[in-house]
Amino acid sequence: MEGKNSPFVHTSVLLHESLEALNIKPDGIYMDGTLGGGGHSFEIAKRLGKKGRLIGLDQDEAAIKAAGNRLSSFGERITIVRSNYCQAGEVLNSLGIRRVDGILLDLGVSSYQLDNLERGFSYKYDTLLDMRMDTRQKLTARDIVNDYTESELFQIIRDYGEDKFAKNIAKHIVRARQEKTIETTGELNEIIKAAIPVKMRQAGGHPSKRTFQAIRIACNRELEVLQEALEHFMDYLNPGGRFCVITFHSLEDRMVKTAFRKSENPCICPPDFPMCFCGNHSKGKVVTRKPILPGEEELVQNKRSKSARLRVFEKGWEGTESMASM
Repeated sequence: MEGKNSPFVHTSVLLHESLEALNIKPDGIYMDGTLGGGGHSFEIAKRLGKKGRLIGLDQDEAAIKAAGNRLSSFGERITIVRSNYCQAGEVLNSLGIRRVDGILLDLGVSSYQLDNLERGFSYKYDTLLDMRMDTRQKLTARDIVNDYTESELFQIIRDYGEDKFAKNIAKHIVRARQEKTIETTGELNEIIKAAIPVKMRQAGGHPSKRTFQAIRIACNRELEVLQEALEHFMDYLNPGGRFCVITFHSLEDRMVKTAFRKSENPCICPPDFPMCFCGNHSKGKVVTRKPILPGEEELVQNKRSKSARLRVFEKGWEGTESMASM
């Protein structure tokens, strides 16, 4: 039963790059919206003075416990809240905080979540289908696999997994569940395997990788949550504050890139207009025209960092009075 009782472990990807990008001030207030095991937060907290503060959010109970232990030495400088980062506005309001000096999101799945049997995230172990980041949530991967229509499954696997065999995989899932309910990751693995030609199974990694990723994203509404956050997070920053996002999926990266560009240049006036009449004001500037990627050393030490991308936005010094979303 490898992985069943493993501690909450998550190697912090692009750690030095994200710390540098945050441009941390000793007396600043920072938010880690994806606390995980507290790796990024520990290094942020080390750079804070007595007046500095760090708010850490995570919806995973195991992450909250692990991070709480890891960050306990920093005392009252650290506030940990079990919540999804899309609820950041409500959390800040409850703490009496209007704006912060930096926000970090690391959208990667932790090694603990992937390798813990009871969580049902991984195709490597045969266990019950689950995949919930927040175990308080009712919807599970089992529900998606057994209850969603063939068309819905196809769209999820195609869009979130970017699997060219999405249509056939969805068809095989529906056919299999007509005989019996699909309960485990092992059963789903065999169904996916049967839906992909033998020659194609031998290339491009594990045949279930993309489908499992797609179902996990759908189960936790990961892209919807990210979109909601991107629409409001700039408003939670003080002038000069930085918003840093680490993505691991092309769709996530595209969403962040688009949102940052729109925040920098929100004007919707026709390009041939002599001046702007729409009244949309820039919220700041994109610091990273191209994403920051892991270096050679990190790629060797942590293979899971291969798809990581860091993008950074800096809040401007004008038009910062609006706080409608809070």
